[in-house]
Amino acid sequence: MHYHLLTNPGERGHNEDYVGTALRDNHVLFILADGLGGHGKGEVASKTVVEAVIEYYEHAEKLPELSDCIEYAQSILLEKQIRESMTYGMKTTLVIAEVAEDRARWAHVGDSRAYLFFKGKMIKRTLDHSVPQMLVATGQIKEKEIRFHEDRNRLLKVMGVEWDRPMYEVGEWFEISDNDVFLLCSDGFWEWIDENHMEKCYKKAGNLAGWLGLMEREICVNGKGKNMDNYSAIVVDFSDAI
Repeated sequence: MHYHLLTNPGERGHNEDYVGTALRDNHVLFILADGLGGHGKGEVASKTVVEAVIEYYEHAEKLPELSDCIEYAQSILLEKQIRESMTYGMKTTLVIAEVAEDRARWAHVGDSRAYLFFKGKMIKRTLDHSVPQMLVATGQIKEKEIRFHEDRNRLLKVMGVEWDRPMYEVGEWFEISDNDVFLLCSDGFWEWIDENHMEKCYKKAGNLAGWLGLMEREICVNGKGKNMDNYSAIVVDFSDAI
């Protein structure tokens, strides 16, 4: 298995994204969070959540479920909000992928995404917890309209808000092969490159780092001069080829 991590402030003054990895019992966890800038201290929220997930995953008595990691991170974030008098701030998205030998699963809250590519073709992704994604589900807009919809930044589920029920989604385990590749990314990443161009970059790249580099180049071209948001990504493959 090979992986590369990327995080960049874009055209913003500071970076509110945060990425990390955790390792335990031949399981690898990849974590990405995107702090909500409009709520204040988004960079604190994303860092707190990623580090809490890593702490719990690596040090719990037994190998934990992803839901337990998310619940723990949520509790740590809410406690931090109270200590710092920021109950209306410190919000973040979260996406996690867990890999164990020949299988994987993912979980997410908000609109940071996990994609699965097979032989360079996108075959699966998480569905955003956002107003535009809800409009797609009800047939009011098309999938391609999400990126620039006027309500694209209106999220229905985030970390850092009191939950009366779980606000995260945890997928089932599924088999992975040498031809599979993961992409985890914040909305600042996928906003400026659609899935078709992700696939084109994959075909042009000679390796995993090259794929990430080509996608980043396209993001920077498309987002230049448009107050480009922070963008972050994690790419993972399971073979010696791309």
